[in-house]
Amino acid sequence: MASRTHVRMYNAVSRRCDAERGWVNRGKHMLEFILNPFPRSLRGKIIAVVLATTLVALTVMAAALVAYDLITYERSRANDLVSLAGIIARASTPSLAFDDPKAAQENLTLLRVRPNISDAAIYTPDGRRFASYEQSRAEARRPPPAPLPAQLAQPPADSGYTIEDDRVVIHQRIVDRGEFLGTIYIRGEYEPLVRLNDYLTIMLMVMLASLAAAVLFSIWLQRRITHPIFAVTEVARQVMARRDFSLRAKKTTDDEIGVLVEAFNEMLGEVGRRAQALEEFNRALEHETHVRRAAEEALRETDRRKDEFLATLAHELRNPLAPLRNALELLRRAGGDPAMAATARDMMGRQLRQMIRLVDDLLDVSRITTGKLAVHKESVELQPIIRSAVETSRPLIDARRQVLTVRLQEEPVHLEADSTRLAQVFSNLLNNASKFTPAAGQIEIAAACVGGELRVAVTDTGIGLSPEMLPAIFEMFTQADSSLERTQAGLGVGLTLARRLIELHGGTLEASSRGLGLGSRFTVRLPLPESIRTAASLAPPLTASAKRCRVLLVDDNVDFATSLAELLKTLDHDVRVAHDAEQALGMVAQFKPDFAFLDIGLPRMNGYDLARRLRTQPGTADAVLVAITGWGQERDRTRSREAGFQHHLVKPVELSQIESIFAAAA
Repeated sequence: MASRTHVRMYNAVSRRCDAERGWVNRGKHMLEFILNPFPRSLRGKIIAVVLATTLVALTVMAAALVAYDLITYERSRANDLVSLAGIIARASTPSLAFDDPKAAQENLTLLRVRPNISDAAIYTPDGRRFASYEQSRAEARRPPPAPLPAQLAQPPADSGYTIEDDRVVIHQRIVDRGEFLGTIYIRGEYEPLVRLNDYLTIMLMVMLASLAAAVLFSIWLQRRITHPIFAVTEVARQVMARRDFSLRAKKTTDDEIGVLVEAFNEMLGEVGRRAQALEEFNRALEHETHVRRAAEEALRETDRRKDEFLATLAHELRNPLAPLRNALELLRRAGGDPAMAATARDMMGRQLRQMIRLVDDLLDVSRITTGKLAVHKESVELQPIIRSAVETSRPLIDARRQVLTVRLQEEPVHLEADSTRLAQVFSNLLNNASKFTPAAGQIEIAAACVGGELRVAVTDTGIGLSPEMLPAIFEMFTQADSSLERTQAGLGVGLTLARRLIELHGGTLEASSRGLGLGSRFTVRLPLPESIRTAASLAPPLTASAKRCRVLLVDDNVDFATSLAELLKTLDHDVRVAHDAEQALGMVAQFKPDFAFLDIGLPRMNGYDLARRLRTQPGTADAVLVAITGWGQERDRTRSREAGFQHHLVKPVELSQIESIFAAAA
């Protein structure tokens, strides 16, 4: 076995020496070619440079091979001993199986043909030494070896090898048919420093020669070839580092390199122009990409919310229709039962108000999405606006048995604002607080002037808002509770509309909450006009007009005109009804109404033209004209003002809205 190993090692060394002699011969040929008279053409120069570079590369490769040989030396040495340990282990298996230490000792004695093995031992599974071997000649050449490591008494579970100083220790398990019989240890000489010293000497000599040749050829080639190329390279490096395409390389020769320098300079100019154009295009493209990506995200989010909105709308519109149908059936079956009839009427009133609110929200959504939502500012007083909002929200708050606290300062506060829209904002905030506050909860609306602004805060003790919900609560169609089990109805547009209306007034609307279950606060901030000063006291609550008025109703819907006339008569007003413009013009000369409520969509002559005609009649030149119609877009309100109307009401109309018009006129 030892002879075969030596033969393999000898053959490998011989092949390696032959390969190295081949590289040396090739290097000699390259040196002879390079030392010839230097070629004059650029092609010859490039060949010479390539050959010199190849010489350096070969030198580096030779050094790498030496390093690789040293690295693999340890592995090959260990593999050799592992193979030897495997042979001894197989030969000693019967000895361990039949407890024959003498046979095992004879097997280990065969290692004397390997002078590089210093000692070996076989251990039983319980750590007892079964047989051992020591190379006497190795002991004669050097001091006695150190005893085997202490861990040999406890053999490891796996086979392998370790390096200890200048020796390789092999430990291999002896297993027969799956049974662990023992462990064999072989320790052999490992002298990497001697091998490394030899290779380092050879490599150092080769490297010194290579470096000397490289330095000489670098100086020569730089003088003849590379100096102009280095100049071009330096300019290219500066251009890359500074992005300055105005730099130019200096032409020093008239050969091909000189032509290359001229072409390089022209290329720099063209690249500079194109780079500038490309940078501008990239900036524009990045901006457009960012805008499009943001638009796509916004469209996807809007589409998702719109789908949720449509589903919610269908659900919310069906909710009031069912009790309305039931209430009608109750009225049919009530007969002479006034309690059942009153219950049905109250139910129909509540559900009708719910449907009106939903339709108003839909119209406001249309105005927000089309950018047509606007306000009409005038000098108004805050206290009546808040009282109007409280009156609107009072039924919902009372139905849930909640406690509402209103805190207003005694001095009147005047604003430049749209009173109808501000009342809508505060009503939305109060309704929102009531929806998300449990029964018997606390709701407060407080107003105060701080510095140059008005602050109105609506605070509740309801479910509160999570930190994640606060940034999105004012977005369109967003609802704090979007689950199927939610108990509060709505389209998710109330807060969006409120914030937009406050922004149109030049103010802000902010939400805050200490967390879920800890209530919420919505704060409205509006600028106070410096030019308005007032000392008037708070106006009394809006009630019916204090005096009897003459009222003209013009509407082609007979049921609506008749029912509204009856309501106004209950307020002790003198009411006349007309169903077209000609009939109304025939009444005004003798009736001389104080108020004229006109429908817009009248037959033959519309309400706008009728209002203009009434302004020319002596009996109605100073009358209060009120448009009462189903047309509620901003352009419709603008046309109403241009035609002479002071007020514009959208059907269906609450009686409180009409009472406020009477009170304002009084």
